[in-house]
Amino acid sequence: MGPTEGSAPAAPLLSVVKGQPTAEELAALTAVVLSLGGERPAAARTPSVRHWVRRQQLRLAPSPGPGAWKRSGGQ
Repeated sequence: MGPTEGSAPAAPLLSVVKGQPTAEELAALTAVVLSLGGERPAAARTPSVRHWVRRQQLRLAPSPGPGAWKRSGGQ
């Protein structure tokens, strides 16, 4: 599917206002600019080591499940 005769050309993504960049320099600049504009993936929702350290500092009871006796610490 190509552009129709009545459509206006799209505005350029980048424009060079000074200097004469090479094709490789323009490609590198375009790659960097496009990488900055994307959405970031959602963070994983798995508990980290920090989570367990905080539970221990707050003296929260370990969650039930396999290995709960190990997390109890016997203190």
